[in-house]
Amino acid sequence: MIAIVDYGMGNVRSVLNAFELIGAPAQLVADPDRLLGADRIVIPGVGAFGDAMRALHELDLPDTLGELAAAGRPILGICLGMQLLATRSLEHGEHLGLNLIPGTVCRLEVRDGLRVPHVGWNDVRVLRPDAPLDRYGDHTPACYFVHSYEFVPDDPAAVTAVTDYGRDVTACVGAGSVVGTQFHPEKSARDGIALLRSFAEV
Repeated sequence: MIAIVDYGMGNVRSVLNAFELIGAPAQLVADPDRLLGADRIVIPGVGAFGDAMRALHELDLPDTLGELAAAGRPILGICLGMQLLATRSLEHGEHLGLNLIPGTVCRLEVRDGLRVPHVGWNDVRVLRPDAPLDRYGDHTPACYFVHSYEFVPDDPAAVTAVTDYGRDVTACVGAGSVVGTQFHPEKSARDGIALLRSFAEV
């Protein structure tokens, strides 16, 4: 069973629908005990980092997610959900994250007059063969981004894919069984659906 963490941040229904499209059983889960019984976990999210962490703590989920990561359970963070994997965020002050992939979430700084937030479709360049986007061969995936902050891991090797937005910007991260995508795979057409299918088959 794929558990989609239901903590009140973002449109979890669209993620659930995407898994239903590929025939992968998924459920919305907010209870720590039920989460421990899941085969794979998805942390979606849209909104502010601090609000999201407060919501997770209210449900007693951070320790459970840490336990699952330590046990090697596959975890996928999407957009804000990817940023929550970090040690801390500097969005509207400093907030502690899940610390599943050590690093900091910083304001997205770009050049050449590009606007922030970064909204729209961008090509994604895979840097590591174990990146979430690892099944595309010579095809360059294009994915849909909406974000004003960027996850900068402490270990540069944890960046598994980047997108060009005036410079290389983190698109995917990974460490052990924990991975994340800054873009929304559920809104990224065939390339996003292929990623979710890959995760469902881990």
